[in-house]
Amino acid sequence: MEALTGTGLAASAGLNAYIPLLTMGLLARYTSAIDLPSGSAWLENGWTLTILAFLLAIEMVADKVPVVDHVNDIVQTFVRPTAGGLAFGAGSASETVTVADPGAFFTSHQWAPVVAGGVIALVVHGLKAASRPVVNVTTAGFGAPVASTAEDIGSVVMSVLAIVLPVLVLVGLGLLVWAAVWVVRRRRRRKRDRAGSVETRHLFG
Repeated sequence: MEALTGTGLAASAGLNAYIPLLTMGLLARYTSAIDLPSGSAWLENGWTLTILAFLLAIEMVADKVPVVDHVNDIVQTFVRPTAGGLAFGAGSASETVTVADPGAFFTSHQWAPVVAGGVIALVVHGLKAASRPVVNVTTAGFGAPVASTAEDIGSVVMSVLAIVLPVLVLVGLGLLVWAAVWVVRRRRRRKRDRAGSVETRHLFG
């Protein structure tokens, strides 16, 4: 359960760096759904929550504007893996409604959850960054806000499930794999179409 909780939060950070951190902080501060370890107690601080909310607002706006979303993804290449590492580390070491003994996970290697979370978030971020140009081209830019909103919702759902019902994180991971396959196929199709158009121009040019 600790691994699923950490994985879900890290994957969520790959979609949006601030949502899983803000979710953990809010739930820890205002509910009993999660009890953060002492090293991550700063997440439930009022100032921390305010700053995360502010950064989240900027991220949500920037990610919904074509071209700007690409620049944002470049910047977030460094932010999302970092957030994923923090989220995995804090989540896997927290006591939740489904995890009663978090200290039994990765106890001998404290760096392991951070590295694992960073890698997971980086992979999901790469998928997100690769899919956005495909969406923008196929929809003339109109799909960017829709895709971004869907990603934000997915990040929120994944974060909550990772804490409350981590088993369902497997469903979210399955959807991410399906999305990865879709992106790869679309990118290959675009390359084939471009190659075909170039050959046509050479033949009739």
